[in-house]
Amino acid sequence: MPSRLVCFNPSCARQFPIDAVLYECPACGGLTAVDNDFNQADASLWKRTWDERRLSREPLDVSGVWRFREMLPFVEDPAHVVTIREGNTPLFDALPAASYAGVDALQLKHQGYNPSGSFKDNGMTAGATQARRLGMQRVACVSTGNTSASMAAYAASAGMQAVIFLPHGKIAYGKLAQALEFGALTVQVEANFDQILALVRELAARIGIYLLNSVNPFRIEGQKSIVIEMLDQRNWVVPDWIVLPGGNLGNVSALGKGLRELYQIGAISKLPRIAVVQAAGSAPFHEYFERGFQAPFRPVRSPETLATAIRIGDPVSWPKAQFEIESCQGVVASATEQEIADAKAIVGRCGFGCEPASAATVAGLKNLVAAGTIPADADVVGILTGHLLKDPDYVYHYHTGGLTAPDGTKLQPTFGNAPVVMPNDAAKIAQLLESQ
Repeated sequence: MPSRLVCFNPSCARQFPIDAVLYECPACGGLTAVDNDFNQADASLWKRTWDERRLSREPLDVSGVWRFREMLPFVEDPAHVVTIREGNTPLFDALPAASYAGVDALQLKHQGYNPSGSFKDNGMTAGATQARRLGMQRVACVSTGNTSASMAAYAASAGMQAVIFLPHGKIAYGKLAQALEFGALTVQVEANFDQILALVRELAARIGIYLLNSVNPFRIEGQKSIVIEMLDQRNWVVPDWIVLPGGNLGNVSALGKGLRELYQIGAISKLPRIAVVQAAGSAPFHEYFERGFQAPFRPVRSPETLATAIRIGDPVSWPKAQFEIESCQGVVASATEQEIADAKAIVGRCGFGCEPASAATVAGLKNLVAAGTIPADADVVGILTGHLLKDPDYVYHYHTGGLTAPDGTKLQPTFGNAPVVMPNDAAKIAQLLESQ
């Protein structure tokens, strides 16, 4: 077999068949990971093949994940693949955001252009594929929004039942609407994200539900395609830094793994440094980094941030994220609610916008440049994880001065752009336009 499951805990490292339904090692409780055999890899040949597939109309070739399927060898039968043409997301030059953050240039890889509007599709296609491979009929996740929207879309495409668990009353309706529309059974539980995840993991083991949160190792496999596609778009020129938001920390785990595997097969000649940015009210990984990754890892019991996609106090993937940050000499930063809100408005002035959690990328980059961690002339790529319309209420309230942080602080519309009310008077409206 070209792939197998392994325990990520280096003191255990037990191995399991690739078709074992394991999210944690039964021996030590460590996270599981997919270990791929790339001994026969030919990076030059693979790159040519990936280029040639751009001209193909075959379903796997038009996917921005499965076009790079040599990097996901756990799938032996293409008939198992569940795809809705995920990936193929743009890499934008973002001059307004670069100027705001204090760097000479900045590229933003916008995962919000995925079918369900977030980076989750890159991982969900792989997770749903493994579910189909195992013959699963029911899949589940705990989600504040993006994961549920993505899983519901893929379950509908694959003919599976999707069951979504989420905290009652704490979700962006632009995301919940997707899950409802795609036919998922949605259960709102009166608990926080981390409490619900523990509950669902118990249910999954008891009644045979396949769990598709980021604890699922195949989600990580799919998400690593983000960095593969990004490097392909840059003609394999490796940036100095990759900056991304951190919630459950599956994304940094995935991107780090993808980079190490590309380096292993000779597709790239160096590893970039990675910076993970958390919201200040939900920043256990940042606090852990500030302590030099000295044990124990301390969850945040009541995480709070308006950036709902990263409002996670006990991120399940922190051991993998720690490994990836240490492997690439990366850093972890945080950003306040005001910093995230202002950065989000600046991203909008680039002409594409993003959801609040994505803006942590630019807010954190600005802080890291100010601290001297990232130099102004560094080659930086930021990851935007979700679409602007995932949380339109946030946008409206920011620009009209009505956005309030979880602690009750009223956020300032530093870059506000409130609508102007005018009478039905052509002369006065013309005067307004001329004044602009």
